[in-house]
Amino acid sequence: MSDAASLTLHSPIEAEDDATARPGWWKWLIALTAALGAILEVIDTSIVNVALPEMQGNLGATLSEIGWVVTGYAVANVVVIPLSAWLGDYFGKKKYFIFCLIGFTLASVLCGFATSLPMLIISRVLQGLMGGGLLAKAQSILFETFPREEQGLAQGVFGLGVMIGPALGPTLGGYLTDTLGWRSIFFINIPFGILAVIMAALFFVPDKLNAHMNRRVDWWGIGLLTLGLACFQTMLEEGQTEDWFSSDFIVVMAILSFLGLALFIWREMSIDYPAVNLRVLRYKSLAAGSVFSMVLGMGLYGALFVIPVFAQSILHFTAMQTGLLMLPSAVVSAMFMMLGSQLSRWIDPRFIIAIGATILAFTLFSLAGINPNTGEDSLYWPLIWRGIGTVLMFLPLTLATLGPIAKEDIPAATGFFNLTRQIGGSIGIAVLTTVLAQRENFHRSVLSEHISLYNPNVRAQLAGMAQGFQHGGSPATVAKSQALMAMDNILNLQASILSFSDIFWMVGIAFILSMGLLFFLGKGNPASMPTDAH
Repeated sequence: MSDAASLTLHSPIEAEDDATARPGWWKWLIALTAALGAILEVIDTSIVNVALPEMQGNLGATLSEIGWVVTGYAVANVVVIPLSAWLGDYFGKKKYFIFCLIGFTLASVLCGFATSLPMLIISRVLQGLMGGGLLAKAQSILFETFPREEQGLAQGVFGLGVMIGPALGPTLGGYLTDTLGWRSIFFINIPFGILAVIMAALFFVPDKLNAHMNRRVDWWGIGLLTLGLACFQTMLEEGQTEDWFSSDFIVVMAILSFLGLALFIWREMSIDYPAVNLRVLRYKSLAAGSVFSMVLGMGLYGALFVIPVFAQSILHFTAMQTGLLMLPSAVVSAMFMMLGSQLSRWIDPRFIIAIGATILAFTLFSLAGINPNTGEDSLYWPLIWRGIGTVLMFLPLTLATLGPIAKEDIPAATGFFNLTRQIGGSIGIAVLTTVLAQRENFHRSVLSEHISLYNPNVRAQLAGMAQGFQHGGSPATVAKSQALMAMDNILNLQASILSFSDIFWMVGIAFILSMGLLFFLGKGNPASMPTDAH
């Protein structure tokens, strides 16, 4: 028996006995409960973004200070996700999930009533610690509840929350902030959190303690993991603001993250009772799928981050308009999630992933053709196709990655798999934000070389612009200054658009290159996959 199996609270046979002792529809109530918990967590990763300016003014914070409301949540998330398998085994899956739901709801209350920035950041850290447990355990519970032939549909229910949450968060956050104020984005969690607690208490299978469970706690492993991931996530979140490695703070974070994670891996591989069972990486499908998951995280969260930035900075959309722009894509994702779950039953998931990655790549390549005349109509269909492509990757990737894994190793595998997607999203946002700024400076310098007052075409254009301002009532000297400023704005706009184009090309190429990992994934066929396949 593997190490993960020795840490499991009840055996797969006992779990199956629990499931068969209830009506067939009971497991779908479990699925809805788990999905509700996951949706709450995922929405809160993005719902606060549009409310940050109002929070900043209300709490008297600087832009860099208010950013820790997002950073604190993200850091807490990535720290607890890989520990979720051990925490579920140690305390009981049902008890731990309900504890996370209650903690998440209470932390939301604290966030809503926060009267100072430190109180809000601490509350968000608590919310992130509870939310990370919800996300990882929800997927693990579904894999342990449903038979293999129903995994596709069950994971489709889970995928709805993970896919729709990032797009729904800004829309919901913008509406609530504009109508009820920023505190309402936290209070909205209360009724749904209470509902999820009641549903989990009623529908989840009771925990069965295992007398052979090792009760020792790997405090060193937990401490090193916390140090490594917290510093790494902080480095990603604050890197662009601090100008990366020119900042002593970022250098320290990088060194601590490297040392913490290196010592953590050594520790977990050398003891018999690890807090995180890294030995599950012996499954080729999990190792390859986790790398692919990081790329998907870049596309799902990173590209999703870039498009709202483009809409607000270039098209001058409001937060609400930006949210509504993303909403059709989320609706289409929900529709295709159910279709994808059925396709995965009959078609090799790797083939579906290849189709999804191709759709995403060519969608991003089409977005690379943006120009100053690009508007909402030009973005509508690319966003729709982005939603379809992401769905065709997300669900089959889950099945191809986790399908070949033995049931007793599922909790540890799902925790690691979800961690890679979260880390991929953080890396994607950090890298894309940095590249966006650097490429904008590059394009501005290149374009500036072609704009000179010695160029007759430039002089003629400036004269025409100045004449236009004069016709508008400006004095000649003021009109010349206005013309120069207008020319500078045009230069900045064009440089910004070209930098966004570079980003779309870069992510699209990343999806094409990542398809080589498909050869290492499992077929994920629920009907034929043996339980101990590697």
